[in-house]
Amino acid sequence: MRYGRRAPWVLRGVTAALDPGQVAVVLGRNGVGKSTLLRAAVGLLRPGRGAVVDRPRRIGWVPERFPADQPFTVRSYVLGMASVRGIPTAVTTADLARWAERLHLTPFLDTALLALSKGSAQKVCLIQALIGDPALLVLDEPWEGLDATIRDAIPLIITEILARGGRVLVSDHLGETARLPDARHWRLVDGALAVERGTAEEEYVVEVAVAAAEASSAVARLRADGHRVLAVRPREAADGGEPVTPGAAS
Repeated sequence: MRYGRRAPWVLRGVTAALDPGQVAVVLGRNGVGKSTLLRAAVGLLRPGRGAVVDRPRRIGWVPERFPADQPFTVRSYVLGMASVRGIPTAVTTADLARWAERLHLTPFLDTALLALSKGSAQKVCLIQALIGDPALLVLDEPWEGLDATIRDAIPLIITEILARGGRVLVSDHLGETARLPDARHWRLVDGALAVERGTAEEEYVVEVAVAAAEASSAVARLRADGHRVLAVRPREAADGGEPVTPGAAS
């Protein structure tokens, strides 16, 4: 993925899969391409090379910044967005009432988007994505502007979607997804993606002995395969001495 024929590649070497009932958190520093990856997953961007395959038909999308400067009320906006996605009006009306009550937005359903606070507008963005029980929910920093009560509700909402076989892809720099113990971690570095294991999986510690000259390449291979390197030490340290390079955890 790149933004121009002669522009540098924003994403490259990205290979990952998300199965039903799975959630993945996209990690990486600002500007590394997290939002670009999410937009490609949703279908808003088409990769210059490669393809996104087996994308579910029902997708919910929560962008980082909700475009609230639109001439609609909350109700008319959600109904319109659901109509574009082919969701029946009866389903939309029932889901809107349910989610508005849950997210404390019921009193504002007939309020103009322009009159909403940033937090309330973000709730509208979240609700329109949840209408119709999406098979894939993609959230780009969804906690921005929300109060603590609603932030606490998002991990529970994600868990409910996963329980019914949905998929969730989310970026997060506030650390909120730490409360999703089964999440897979997709880390972007220089446009390339490394798939890391979630911290909730059972782990084993395995000591590996290699020749001193091969230590650096062995560590690189292990990390590339998603393993955590806890320490690198000479044989005598392994037999009871102190590690010479503590803190080498990836």
